[in-house]
Amino acid sequence: MSFYTEFFLALLIRPVRALVALYWHATRRRVRARNQLRAIISRSPYVYLRWQKHIEAVGQTLAGASREMAFWHYKPRISIFLHILAETKAADVASSIASIEAQCYPEWELLIVLAPSAERPADILDQRIRCVASPASTDLECLDAVLADALGSHLLPMTPGGRLSPAALFLLLERLKDDPDASIVYGDQDEIDRAGRRQRPWFKPRWNAELFLAQDYLSSACLISLDCARSTIRPVDGVEGAAIYALLLSISALKHAKIIHLAKVIVHLPGIAVSDNQAARVAAVGRHVHAADGKASAGRFGSVKLCWPLPEKPPRVSIVIPTRDQVSLLRACIESVRRNTDYGNYEVLIVDNGSIEKKTKLYLEEVSRHPNFRILDFPGEFNFSAINNYAVAMSAGDYICLLNNDAEAFMPNWLGELMRYAIRDDVGAAGAKLLYPDGSIQHGGVVIGLGNAAGHAHRNLPDDDPGYFARAHVAHFVSAVTAACLVVSKAKFETVGGLDAEGFKVAFNDVDFCLMLERAGWRNVYVPHSVLIHHESKSRGKDDNPAKRSRYLKELDLLQTRWDTIGFHDPLHHPHLDRASETYVIHL
Repeated sequence: MSFYTEFFLALLIRPVRALVALYWHATRRRVRARNQLRAIISRSPYVYLRWQKHIEAVGQTLAGASREMAFWHYKPRISIFLHILAETKAADVASSIASIEAQCYPEWELLIVLAPSAERPADILDQRIRCVASPASTDLECLDAVLADALGSHLLPMTPGGRLSPAALFLLLERLKDDPDASIVYGDQDEIDRAGRRQRPWFKPRWNAELFLAQDYLSSACLISLDCARSTIRPVDGVEGAAIYALLLSISALKHAKIIHLAKVIVHLPGIAVSDNQAARVAAVGRHVHAADGKASAGRFGSVKLCWPLPEKPPRVSIVIPTRDQVSLLRACIESVRRNTDYGNYEVLIVDNGSIEKKTKLYLEEVSRHPNFRILDFPGEFNFSAINNYAVAMSAGDYICLLNNDAEAFMPNWLGELMRYAIRDDVGAAGAKLLYPDGSIQHGGVVIGLGNAAGHAHRNLPDDDPGYFARAHVAHFVSAVTAACLVVSKAKFETVGGLDAEGFKVAFNDVDFCLMLERAGWRNVYVPHSVLIHHESKSRGKDDNPAKRSRYLKELDLLQTRWDTIGFHDPLHHPHLDRASETYVIHL
């Protein structure tokens, strides 16, 4: 859709915000304007209805399924599990069963476990549907009863009232053909309102182990290998209300576990209330991470917050801050670090890149008298990569924190939260959540391929807004994080050669660096519990003169060439989310 088509649609939904976006567009802040409009219209039923018609095209899928299944030589049975509670409405059970009976793939069985006092569904004539006797009513005991009684190769748990898409089982098995040894296949989902209309699609990322600890994005739409489920040791208590989640956590910890994503909407749920079983999920995650000394607690917007351990003697961190004049920004940054850092073992290296103002020099002289503060001189043209590489070579810490001089710490735990992740063997760079001064999000991880390059996820989302299924507020693996505030092991920094000072002097050096860490086998992680204010680009300015623009375009071309970002879909994003938007909106 054109900008003005989006504007007029947004004007009908949120007129004030639409007019703000029009003002931004008129004042040449067009990316921000487009993000604003798409954030508005993404919540309109019109957009999802249009996607269902033109992109999803269920009718075409069903027609193709009939033709393809005719040539299948192996048609495994799928065991579907439905746990009916005393309070479950008969209409919800009936709608779930009807959606199962409507499957275009016929080889299934439905196992119904009735809680005490729950009513047995009436008029069950299909021989593929049977009730399973269970001696008790807890989730875990009911799951065990189903695992013992199921005759299929895979288990599909269902929520009463949830409905399977007519092609759901076919699509899952078609995906499984590419990875027959998969332990779990999971798909996307949406909600249905009381009138049966679909809304709020949840387009999920590729398997993301860190995200799954914070948020259960599999249980409602997944297919589980029964052999794998039966061989997994499950907890005996403490997870009532989250038995499937606890099972999936256990499977995900197996060395041979293979978890794959089907980028199709396969389940329609009667409301996705992620906080309903939060206490049970916290208990399940706490049990899961106990051996690694991790602790789980209730997080924002129904999520689970992990607290990974720090060593008894926390390692030294060298905080590297490049600067050139702009003493007011530098002072705010330095003073915030001194006042608001409860991680005790750190040094600060301020790298002066040719400051000439007297007040700057006086301030640097003053700062140098403080313990653990050093001033390094790096004269010459501004080269962010070279400046940081030089400082790292001069640092005394085992870990490096790259920090912009236009960032301000206001939460004492900011550095410690990053270090909880950075010390892990599997983690490359750990990046903070950065907010604009108005409290909206400036950085929530980096998505590769946005704008054919890379973009900051959730930009301009108010920090008190859950946004797209709370993704901005939970820790998870990302492809990259910004060097405005990131922490990385010095050894890992040196292993990948640091920042590319020849190819990326100013722009995209952090993206390139993080992708190099990924290539070397480490995972980058976004840590929303570490929060700073970022006065973006106030010290360096914008790329708005011919020389800066020319340099930027060269760096953009190198990023696109080296990492093939043109047309690239970040696997931790989703192919049905708009690659032109830093907000998570549907692509049409």
